[in-house]
Amino acid sequence: MQLGSPLVEALAALPVWQGFAVLVASGLVLAALVNVLGDRYMRRVTDRIDGEVDDIVLRAVHTGLYLTLSVGGLYAGTQVYEVSPDVAVPLEAGTLSVVIVVWMLLLIRAGRKVSGAVPDSRYVDRQVVPILQNVWSALVSGVGVFLLLVLWDVDVTPLLASAGVVGIIVGLAARDTLANFFGSLSLYLDGTYKVGDFVVLETGERGRVEDISVRSTVIRTRDDILVTVPNATLNSAAIVNESTPRRKRRIRVPVGVAYGTDIDHVQEILMDVAENEELVIERPKPRVRFREFGDSSLNFELLCWVSNPALTARATHKLNSEIYHRFQAEGIEIPFPQRDISVSMADVPGDLFERESTGMPTDGGHDEQ
Repeated sequence: MQLGSPLVEALAALPVWQGFAVLVASGLVLAALVNVLGDRYMRRVTDRIDGEVDDIVLRAVHTGLYLTLSVGGLYAGTQVYEVSPDVAVPLEAGTLSVVIVVWMLLLIRAGRKVSGAVPDSRYVDRQVVPILQNVWSALVSGVGVFLLLVLWDVDVTPLLASAGVVGIIVGLAARDTLANFFGSLSLYLDGTYKVGDFVVLETGERGRVEDISVRSTVIRTRDDILVTVPNATLNSAAIVNESTPRRKRRIRVPVGVAYGTDIDHVQEILMDVAENEELVIERPKPRVRFREFGDSSLNFELLCWVSNPALTARATHKLNSEIYHRFQAEGIEIPFPQRDISVSMADVPGDLFERESTGMPTDGGHDEQ
């Protein structure tokens, strides 16, 4: 065995059992020092950072570090000395397997704790945290199992080929589930909507987002009905989010008056109605626009803002009612379409009058039975 340093040479000069015991004890002592000193340093670092995420991560790393050092002495002994006890499990592979399993369990556990401690902010949405936690657990488990197989000289090539075939079968069988899963990730990354937003779907349904899960989104309509829509459908559809970038929304109230009406007086009435409505906010200010000369009316449009998308229907109702009452009180006519039909006698066949005057049938020569 090639000895590369005076320390290794000194250990090799000792009897096998003494040198092996020294290395194991050194690993335990070093782990104890890391445990004691690491706790003090970790408290100083975590006290300066808000939240619990840093505490969970550093605690998991700290625990894994001193546990690794605890079995590190045993592994070092197997490298320096030809220790081959008559057991089914080799010490070298066994110690490394323990380290891999310990780190795998600690990282999975830390991921679960972090998912419960992450605060809701503009950068992290609570709805996507469980998804990321599941992906993290699956990734850590997969890497850990792969390292264990390589460590124990298990040929992973057939397993990878089989996993590819199984993955294709599962992907085809669960393509809708996978589409919804990746759809939820796309909706989150794009920031399409969040819980509490008012959205309008392509089907015309409008409501408040109640819940966003891995598979679907639940929307409560204005009729107080819960509609569950798969995320894959929403990811490929055009969605109008009425709550972004601001929650206040502008409403349009079209109205027509008869030709000959004083348009200045109409504008004053519409502005007065909007300013006296409590659901209409002051900023931005309401405004009136004379849109067009219609076939039967002069068409105006009252534009005003409400503080919440949920108030648009109620505000429109109240504004329409008040406008109608004010127009009636002011004697302003709201016209409706009228059509005049003129019939020229020159366009009527002459024999039609002859048949009617003589009582002759007009349906092909047969009297009605």
